Amino acid sequence: MSGKERLPVRGAQGDLLRLVATGRAESRAELARLSGLAASSVSLRVEELIGAGLLVEEGAGTSRGGRRPRRLRVSPTAGLLAVADLGAHHARLGLLDLSGTPLVVEERPCDIALGPEETLDWMAASFDEMLLAHGPPGVPLRGVGTGIPGPVDPASGRVVSPSRMPGWNNFPVAEHLGAHYDLPVLVENDANLLAVGEARAWPGCDNLMVLKAGSGIGCGVIVDGRLHRGRGAAGDISHVRVRTDSSVVCSCGHPDCLEAYASGAALMSALTEQGIVMRRPADVVAAVNDGVPEATALVRNAGRLIGEVLTVLVNFLNPDAIVVGGSLSTAEPLISSIRAAVYERCLPLATRDLEISVTRAGPDAALLGAGSLLLDAALLDAVPA
Repeated sequence: MSGKERLPVRGAQGDLLRLVATGRAESRAELARLSGLAASSVSLRVEELIGAGLLVEEGAGTSRGGRRPRRLRVSPTAGLLAVADLGAHHARLGLLDLSGTPLVVEERPCDIALGPEETLDWMAASFDEMLLAHGPPGVPLRGVGTGIPGPVDPASGRVVSPSRMPGWNNFPVAEHLGAHYDLPVLVENDANLLAVGEARAWPGCDNLMVLKAGSGIGCGVIVDGRLHRGRGAAGDISHVRVRTDSSVVCSCGHPDCLEAYASGAALMSALTEQGIVMRRPADVVAAVNDGVPEATALVRNAGRLIGEVLTVLVNFLNPDAIVVGGSLSTAEPLISSIRAAVYERCLPLATRDLEISVTRAGPDAALLGAGSLLLDAALLDAVPA
């Protein structure tokens, strides 16, 4: 299995490595232009990064006039990041290189209701198995990150008052994983990771609202190109009260939360009560695609309720796009109902150029977001070279 080491960088080296890893720069000249450092300082630090095995310089990059510069990229032996996106009944796990490119992605069944210690120990064991089976020899693990389907305090890495996650409230997830790996650890809300990963697929759109529609309902918010966390609960629309003809008590104890009507768990429960047994949100989508009228009606109503909640946020934030991901995002009636509610009820100026679309980054978006934020954490926690 690969070793475990913190990144050996210091000061401005980390900024230069990040620019190359994120694809913003591929030459020394571009690094000088974006960093504001003198060309001589950039060259010195690049040579140090090459010497440390973190960057390689090869081939020819894009010419901006004159001779084509040599192209910089992150070395394939620079390190690995182990990331996971935990769901209620399954987890998506991946090993990424430092530029965020997945080397391997696996989906495995899990049950977060078993509690944090059992779930996190299972996740760590899964990472160890993947590193043993797929980790390139001699390439060290540089950090570990996971998305959690509930609110996360960004300062402490603790889960705060999650729904349908018994035993997780105030559990020190980051501390628990850190004790296992002794590496930089990222713990973040799953919708926030989805938003960060999705943002890379929307160049030119600096303000995004990224909805995760799966077993639960979540929303990540990108403002001016950066994740907006607030105090940890920014974008959490799951417990916004909605108007309905009936009344349902949510798992949080309050009546008529959006999650109690529009989440995958709520839709599965409602269909099961009608004698149509559902085991996962994907079964709801399959029922819609098969033309089951009960499923179609419930999904369409869920989209309407989600759209009404988003209407307030669109008028307030004026995003460039609303992006829908998660296991319910392939249900066309959900997306069309969200569009209808938002376009009908929002101010014309707010929707004039607004795009409402399904994910561009695909099922690995949250893992890509985890890789991006984990690289930042690893650079901040680097051991000086």
